[in-house]
Amino acid sequence: MDYVKHNSLAWDNEVKSGNEWTKPVSSEDVEAARQGNWGIVLTPTKIVPRNWFGNIEGKNILCLASGGGQQGPILAAAGANVTVFDNSIEQLKRDEYVAKRDGLNIKTIQGDMRDLSVFDDESFDIIFHPVSNIFVDNIISVWNEASRVLKKNGRLLSGFSNPIHYIFDYKQLEKGIFNVKHAIPYSELKSLSEEERTEYIHKKIPFEFGHTLEDQIKGQIDAGFVIAGFFEDNYGGRSPLDQYINTFMATCAIKVNID
Repeated sequence: MDYVKHNSLAWDNEVKSGNEWTKPVSSEDVEAARQGNWGIVLTPTKIVPRNWFGNIEGKNILCLASGGGQQGPILAAAGANVTVFDNSIEQLKRDEYVAKRDGLNIKTIQGDMRDLSVFDDESFDIIFHPVSNIFVDNIISVWNEASRVLKKNGRLLSGFSNPIHYIFDYKQLEKGIFNVKHAIPYSELKSLSEEERTEYIHKKIPFEFGHTLEDQIKGQIDAGFVIAGFFEDNYGGRSPLDQYINTFMATCAIKVNID
């Protein structure tokens, strides 16, 4: 199946359902960002350190797979030239809505995060990439494309899932039962039963993938990045796993192309 197309429509549906990651920021948040008072997330709860960004005034920032009217508008209000690239048209409409409402200049483009061929080499100073590579099967291409479109010494700020989240039977995990069921790397195209996959298609649930830490971290290094910052995060108490381990992490990577 064309899971990329399915996930695009599934996230359109998430917008209609009111998923928390589809709710635009307020005009008050935008105005505060214009005054220099802002903070955004790569993972569910922790604000990204401001020194990860450096001075963003006039910088070209790509919000990669980051639609929803949340991070892009704040960065634009803070003075950056923002392009939001996302697989979901409805998510992009969230950013367009905020831009029109608050007088922001934001460019939106629909596409697959693994293919940034619409952009020239070295087009951006910063890429902001919150937890979203769980929705594609191959993240090595994501890192390689990010490296290509970043300028030398450009920064890739990424959030991603700890793959331990995917080893458990997810239906039992929601009940607080830790039943190890799946291997990593994990793919809901392969790990779910035919009945479960049919349910995902019928209910327009996005398909997810659990990537190895080697692909997440070494993948960035192999693409020409040096990891310069790191933190962990969790669901803020909403997951049974939170009391045992952080299931999200974020990296600040700098493009240096060491030979």
